[in-house]
Amino acid sequence: MRRREFITLVGGAAAAWPLAARAQQSERVRRIGVFMNTAADDPAGQARLLAFAQTLAQSDWTDGRNVRMDIRWGAGDAERIRRYAAELVALAPDVILASGTTTLGPLRQVSRTVPTVFTGVGDAVGAGFVDSLARPGGNATGFISFEWSISGKWLELLKEIAPGVTRAVVLRDTELSSGAGQFAVIQAVAPSLRVEVKPVNVGTVAAFARAPNGGLITSGSSWLRSNRDLIVKLAARHKLPAVYYDRVFVDSGGLISYGPDFVDQFRRAAGYVDRILKGEKPADLPVQAPTKYELVINLKTAKALGFDVPPSLLARADEVIE
Repeated sequence: MRRREFITLVGGAAAAWPLAARAQQSERVRRIGVFMNTAADDPAGQARLLAFAQTLAQSDWTDGRNVRMDIRWGAGDAERIRRYAAELVALAPDVILASGTTTLGPLRQVSRTVPTVFTGVGDAVGAGFVDSLARPGGNATGFISFEWSISGKWLELLKEIAPGVTRAVVLRDTELSSGAGQFAVIQAVAPSLRVEVKPVNVGTVAAFARAPNGGLITSGSSWLRSNRDLIVKLAARHKLPAVYYDRVFVDSGGLISYGPDFVDQFRRAAGYVDRILKGEKPADLPVQAPTKYELVINLKTAKALGFDVPPSLLARADEVIE
């Protein structure tokens, strides 16, 4: 290569380097607040957050490159959640991902302007988080946990796996409006299945279990999920067949669960975050119901309780833990 050509080539490259560097530096780094209602070491919470980050990356949003994720783990601690809600809003994020009612409520007490996408909220309209599912209004939208009819399915499954059940208690979170709604549906279905149902708290399960033919249903609540090990141990100790709303209970030794695929909700939430980062408003994005449900059965637990799981139920299961 001639000297003149070499100088021209290097000079052109040198001129291009600052342009490339400036282009890279000028790419705005967007800020995403992530508010999880689980503990940082909770495998379920980690799996959900990973699904969110991976799906976001498919839309070319990568943490450390063009987005920064500020993550807080509430761990079911009300005081910590209130503190973290204020911290996240003070960071002035472009959008916040809020997991569950326990994080969304405190966030809205701090700010009604930061765009927010929620997952796992039981009753978004009843709690006043949105105006309606079709037209949320305001700064929040996202994905609800349940359609009310699923609550009746829990009692049907309890009767199917334990036909002798004539009495059932329903654990619900009295702090959530969705708890009352879910129990109302269970109560409406109960007469047709010849089961007497009543709502209780965790502390009264032992007294209930002293009489025969009892069963247990756990309704949707992040507080109950945080205490799943205690609840599963109570059911095992008192030989109570139990149906749960989230597979994490079955992973911890519970008998059977039927509920939404919460990991899938985080994938879908990434799509809404992407759209908001690109300029759409939460008020224009409809709140969506779950599209994927999963039935999970723990055969080891069934055997310990002395139940033979009907083949028809096994055939419908999405996963069987042996």
